[in-house]
Amino acid sequence: MAGPTRLRRDAGVIGLLYASLGSIIGSGWLFGALHAALQAGPLSVFSWIGGAIAILLVAFVFAELSTMFPNSGALVHMTHVSHGDFLGKIWSWILFLGFVSIPPVEVIAVLTYANSYFPGLIDTATGLLTAEGYVAAAILLAFIIALNFLAVRWVMAINSTATWWKLLIPMATIPILLIYSFHPENMVAQVDSVPISGIFTAIATAGVAFSYLGFQQAIALAGETRNPGRNVPIALIGSVLIGAVVYIGLQIAFIMALSPEDMAGGWTNLHFEGMFGPLAAIAVAVGAFWWAIILYIDAVISPLGTGFIYATASPRITMAAGEMGNAPKVVTRLNRHGVPWVGLIIAYVVGLLFFFPFPSWQKLVSAVVMITVLSYSVGPILIISLRKSLPGAERPFRLRALRTLALLAFISANWLIYWTGYETIVWLLSFVGVYVVFYLSWTFIGYLRGRCSAVLPQGWRHTLWIVPYLAGLWLISYLGPDGVACYGFFVGMAILAGFSPVILWLGVRSRQDDDSARKDNEFVGSLGSRGSISEQEDEVIRSAEETAP
Repeated sequence: MAGPTRLRRDAGVIGLLYASLGSIIGSGWLFGALHAALQAGPLSVFSWIGGAIAILLVAFVFAELSTMFPNSGALVHMTHVSHGDFLGKIWSWILFLGFVSIPPVEVIAVLTYANSYFPGLIDTATGLLTAEGYVAAAILLAFIIALNFLAVRWVMAINSTATWWKLLIPMATIPILLIYSFHPENMVAQVDSVPISGIFTAIATAGVAFSYLGFQQAIALAGETRNPGRNVPIALIGSVLIGAVVYIGLQIAFIMALSPEDMAGGWTNLHFEGMFGPLAAIAVAVGAFWWAIILYIDAVISPLGTGFIYATASPRITMAAGEMGNAPKVVTRLNRHGVPWVGLIIAYVVGLLFFFPFPSWQKLVSAVVMITVLSYSVGPILIISLRKSLPGAERPFRLRALRTLALLAFISANWLIYWTGYETIVWLLSFVGVYVVFYLSWTFIGYLRGRCSAVLPQGWRHTLWIVPYLAGLWLISYLGPDGVACYGFFVGMAILAGFSPVILWLGVRSRQDDDSARKDNEFVGSLGSRGSISEQEDEVIRSAEETAP
């Protein structure tokens, strides 16, 4: 086993932009327009606009944080510095779930479209994986993971070129659908049949927020660029805005290309033949058979490309957890290519588990959004806490209007979680609860055996704020329309808007003392090359910049 790779290049703005944009244009463009239309009809255009605003608020918070911690798995490190060991352990688990759950989403996307030419992978009545689909999903996920072991440079060279493909195909789909089928009256048809709340639930459950979450690739690499104060904002804003233009155009083209008869029963009952591969099905219906073939090809390239990038990132989160003592040291082992191979195996095993409770693209997307947004919801608390604890720390990018933007970002994150629905919230909080109970039990057993000097884990006082936070999210959702319906959808949003500043204040007040934060920050800085990017990540940026115009 060789040691970890060291930083060997400075990522330019094109590299950062490509890294994010390549992740934003994944499976979301293949399914997002359909699922958003089912929930919000023509109003779904506003879902893509609102989703972009919400994600940008969260992204700007991490633009500053990521340049302070230029390490892979930086959220693990910054959480440890700000609030200590115990919160670092909890958020390591949440962040890991957020990354490891995305490759399974992309695998299901491939199989859903593939069901058109390999029938039997998806139950066409329910949209769920069949027994054969589960087997195919396990094999395809293994293929993505195996590429991280065996063919890194070859695959990444293809990935940079595929970024152009992934961008051009959706952009070309817009005029092609409109040329073959143009029904502008669909943009106002039966608008009254869709609830206004559908605009917001579509952001969380139809693939809108899921698509924009690809911005985090630029955040992860922000510390590796020469001029982060300029390059990071350009990459963040540029990738999200370009993605928004593409997705809004696709949404409009999708709606206008539909036959008016398809929505005769209302938008929530929208139906047409081949809905499980919606864009290709419409292309066939309007006579663009040649373009349907291209779309079926892209339904393999785009999801697998995005899945590969996230499969690359997942073991780096595990490695960061191992560096901070949040996971066994074995997960920090690298092979001769600088790949955390133990983390890859763990990512595969855990990824398989996501196929069972969420065996369809939309169901799994809702869970991924919930997990990922929760992992990033701590950002506003961290940025204010670290401004107080480490006022003199180097900040290559410094966020202006900090308190206002941090509060707006925190409210946006909590709204996104609320919009995923009560069922998804209960599932995720159960995951987190099981982990906390397991860790506390393990700590207590260690105390009884004399392996540790404290009954409670180190830094437990700094984590108490998450009890009212997570309990509040659960209670507000439970009392809302998806639970016992004590109040309406927008009342729940208003309650969350008032709840968020309280939790933000509690979280900041619960931070470590300044001396402990400085010591932990020095330790993170001493990690040096072990926290650096992997060979795959380096190749993503390098090849992207080489293929840029």
